[in-house]
Amino acid sequence: MQIIVRDNNVDQALKALKKKMQREGLFREMKLRNHYEKPSEKRAREKAEAVRRARKLQRKKLQREGVLPRTPKVVKPRGMGGPR
Repeated sequence: MQIIVRDNNVDQALKALKKKMQREGLFREMKLRNHYEKPSEKRAREKAEAVRRARKLQRKKLQREGVLPRTPKVVKPRGMGGPR
């Protein structure tokens, strides 16, 4: 993985690197490889993830068809210390 640092802006390059790693799924893979996972545990985890994905797709499909109400987007109020 390669990131170009422009104008000695390391912060921006680091942000781009983190974004790339997130998209590639490296953080998730590092977390999973942190400890040994038995094959049976891996199968159970992957099955649970598949069920979760299927439920999410079904919910989105029903929302698109108008059967379920769309979930309202929560707008966070800008308080002290936020961007100006």
